[in-house]
Amino acid sequence: MRTKNSILFTLISSFFLIFIVSIWKILATLQGLNIQNFNLQIIFILGLLISFANLRIGSKIKIFYKSIIFSLIFVICDGYIIQKLPLWYNIGIFLILYFFVNRINKYNFENLKEQHSTQVIFFDFLTLFGILFFSFVILFPFYMMLITSFKTQIALLVNPLDFSINFGQDFKDLFKSYFVIFKSYKFGQYILTSTIVAVGTVIITLIFAIPAAYAIARLNFFGKTFMSTSILIIYMFPAIVLVIPLYTIFSQLGLRNSIEGLLIVYTATTLPVAIYMLQGYFKSIPKELEEAAILDKLSWFGIITKIIIPLSIPAISSVALYVFMIAWNEFLFSLMFLDNPNSFTLSRAIQYLSGDAETPRQYLMAGSVIVTLPVLFIFVYFEKYLVSGLTAGRVKG
Repeated sequence: MRTKNSILFTLISSFFLIFIVSIWKILATLQGLNIQNFNLQIIFILGLLISFANLRIGSKIKIFYKSIIFSLIFVICDGYIIQKLPLWYNIGIFLILYFFVNRINKYNFENLKEQHSTQVIFFDFLTLFGILFFSFVILFPFYMMLITSFKTQIALLVNPLDFSINFGQDFKDLFKSYFVIFKSYKFGQYILTSTIVAVGTVIITLIFAIPAAYAIARLNFFGKTFMSTSILIIYMFPAIVLVIPLYTIFSQLGLRNSIEGLLIVYTATTLPVAIYMLQGYFKSIPKELEEAAILDKLSWFGIITKIIIPLSIPAISSVALYVFMIAWNEFLFSLMFLDNPNSFTLSRAIQYLSGDAETPRQYLMAGSVIVTLPVLFIFVYFEKYLVSGLTAGRVKG
């Protein structure tokens, strides 16, 4: 069993090393580095040797020294002996190998004796492969978008596949695309409109969702069961089905090309899921707290504002983040309802500019970066609330 698991471990870890090193080589090639050959066979052999040596050494050497030694050996072979490559490339390879050795360090001949080790090895590396693969698929387009936004029109025409950045140029030249889109393409106005729409949608949605979710979670009324189970039925209908009748109604009411119209649509589309998410969390709050508040003659409004809301900050934050991202990134309704450039949101403005053949590509990419970054920063900041808000209401003690 140990021999079988050892062979399986060395093979899987070697293929995994090929995968992560190949990703780095692809990125280095896009940066303009001339890599003559990826030498996958040599990487595979080095992976076998490092994996087997890790099994033999086990815990005899501290993980820090073992990682340094194996990483340096790989860097010398790949970045100097096979082909002499620049320092920044070798630093990247060193960090990759350091991560790789730290990851495989938990495996040794002793724990590979266990019968279930085969499944553990397989699922461990499969999970890592999935995380890295999907991270690459998601992050690489953003990387291309960011790099392109720093390019000049001449550089894109000369070599459109060159994704390196010339940091030696002047600051104004490096960020020229961003200065231009704010000065010549009114992106400041589009950001303001998107912010008003997104924040307004969050506020209106929470104003209606919190009391509605509390009523479903705590109160008894006719149709409660039907409402709580069918609240998400609106999502059975594709948005494109709702666009045409809404377009007709909004045209007759004069709500096209208006922020008010978008607020109505976005609130209507986000309110059901907001109520659904909040009611699950509200049910997990002990009823004894509300009963004590009633004995103190606190009104239902006071119970919601002074007890329910403070205890539900994680859930409310996760709902607010979800609603904000939907309203900020939404495109279909803004495309159909907004025709006047003075009323455009960011996503609608990007589509409008992309339809103009004279708009340089680097300006479009700069605009796309501006659309992406606010949501990214907000998500990173509120991520802890998002996780706790989505999970806390699912398990009742």
